[in-house]
Parts: sequence; C-alpha cells; structure tokens
Amino acid sequence: VQDAASSQDPRSGGDEGSRRCRKEEICRILGEIQAPLSPLLLRLCHWLLPKLLTRLFLSVQLHWGQLEMVLRAARMPEVPLVFLCSHQSQVDGLLLSFILLSQGIGLPRVTVGTWPSPCLRSLLQRLGGIFLPSGMAQTLSDQDEGLPGAVLDAYIQEMLQSRQPLIIFLEEPPASLQLADPARCWLLRVLRALQDGAVPDVLIIPVGIAYDVAP
Repeated sequence: VQDAASSQDPRSGGDEGSRRCRKEEICRILGEIQAPLSPLLLRLCHWLLPKLLTRLFLSVQLHWGQLEMVLRAARMPEVPLVFLCSHQSQVDGLLLSFILLSQGIGLPRVTVGTWPSPCLRSLLQRLGGIFLPSGMAQTLSDQDEGLPGAVLDAYIQEMLQSRQPLIIFLEEPPASLQLADPARCWLLRVLRALQDGAVPDVLIIPVGIAYDVAP
C-alpha cells in the first residue's frame, strides 16, 4: 500500500503533509470497501430474517450431509473458508449469511454488486457486505488498479488471515452462467493472497442456490 501511495506522486516526498493526505486517501478507499459491523443491526436482522423467509418461501431446504462437511472444514486451524456461489436474486447474500451464522460458522463477509443507493450500501456494509472501491468498479483492469487495488489486496489478506468466511458471487442476478467482472476481481485477490504467502491455503466451497420462483 505504501509503495502504491508513493508511486501516485513521487515528487511529494515524505513530508508530513503528503503522508497525511495519503493516509486520508487510504482510509477513504477502505471506507468504500467495508464498514465496522453493527452488533445491534446484526441482532435485529437475525431476529427479522426468519420472519421474512417464512413470508417469502414455503420452505428452505439444505443438504445436511454437505453442511456437516462444511462444519468440519470450519474447524480446520488457520485455513479460511471461501464460498463460491451461484447468484439468483438479491436475497442470496442475506440467506447465506443467516445460514452460516445460525450454524456457528461465523458471520461471513459478502461481496456485493453495485447498489445505487448510498443508504442501502451503508446498511449492507454494517451487516457484513463488502464492495469494490469506486475506481476499481469502473476500470476492472490490472493496469489501472493503483492505490485502490493495493488497499483491496491488503484488506483481503488481513480478512483471510483472521479466518473470516468470504462469500463471492460468481454471477450477476439473474444468473447468466458467465463469470462476472466483479467476481473475477475478487477471485484475483484471493489468488494473490495465496501467491504472496499471506495464508497457507484456502478451502473453496461451491454453493448452489435454486428457487422454484426467484424472489
């Protein structure tokens, strides 16, 4: 991150003013990616979501044998879980987060696509949603990542080192059976964390979601 910040303006040197500006820019980018979790909102969502699900669906079905394998994998030391998911509707993230949290796996960080509403984006961040920085969301090019890409790399490495579960949606709803550009960007971060030795390994868990009628 320091190298990327210095390369943006090499002439600024190491004076106090330039360091403060770099730190403010890094904090701004980090704020676009994530926000501190809100325990109050999480408890409220955990109470409301079952009531919402019973209104939306007749039932939610899980494969218990596969869930037991996921629970065993979650007990492996120093190996984070990365869930690669199909994407059928905007309810998927809340549904998966509720299932993982209710099974004791922990609250995952969920990659979220572009949301036009700043208020909704802020709410989802408080519930565990993470977003691409604004600069990267527009370019999605390795050559143009710059400081936002470096901050995102460092964030994903820290998150995997702390063994927080990560959910990456591979498609944009409605599912198009094609890897979405944001998903490619998130997967690249996980691959770089492995290549850089930030984590010794990750457990990749494929997740299929299907609805009789997508909400």
